Amino acid sequence: MPDGVVLAGGRSTRFGEQDKATTDLAGKPMIRRVGDRLADVTDRLVVNCRADQTAAIRAAFESYPNSHTIAEDPDPDEGPMAGIRTGLRKTEAEYAFIVACDMPFVEPALVSHLFSRAEGYDAAVPRIGDGWFQTTHAVYRAESMAEACERALEAGERKVIAPLEYLNYVVIGEEEALEHAALDTFENLNTRAEFERAVERFE
Repeated sequence: MPDGVVLAGGRSTRFGEQDKATTDLAGKPMIRRVGDRLADVTDRLVVNCRADQTAAIRAAFESYPNSHTIAEDPDPDEGPMAGIRTGLRKTEAEYAFIVACDMPFVEPALVSHLFSRAEGYDAAVPRIGDGWFQTTHAVYRAESMAEACERALEAGERKVIAPLEYLNYVVIGEEEALEHAALDTFENLNTRAEFERAVERFE
């Protein structure tokens, strides 16, 4: 099976002082909940983070059933595109699923479908609702996407959709995505209030 890459290097300024990735979400660190959702559809997990997060993230993944490793940002605070590049460069599989650490409802069935749809392409990227690409809930050919991120960063781009310009990708529309998951698979928990509401859904 392919790899999973979880992005955790952001500062989460809307969440408060505490690191969102490792905050307890109904008995487990949120990032571990994301990892657990991927355990049956990936062989190996890479967690991209800042150096100051590494110890807490390692603790969060203690006894994780699959192989897992940390990919620290060499230059923190460069944004999610740089995190994707760093994470993908630590992968071992041809394809990898990228997901943000604040998406605890990620649906394994959709992840599996994205892997199958990405075959023969550089990426399979959902496009939901108003047309927004879900670039941090997508499957990429690791080498191609890492290079695309590098090119976009060198060009001064910071928008996370910028690397798609350099890729041959297939779009997964909302109707197709909903055949495999509810829309909450794309839900981000950005604020403390959103986090607290999510706790109730795990209890």
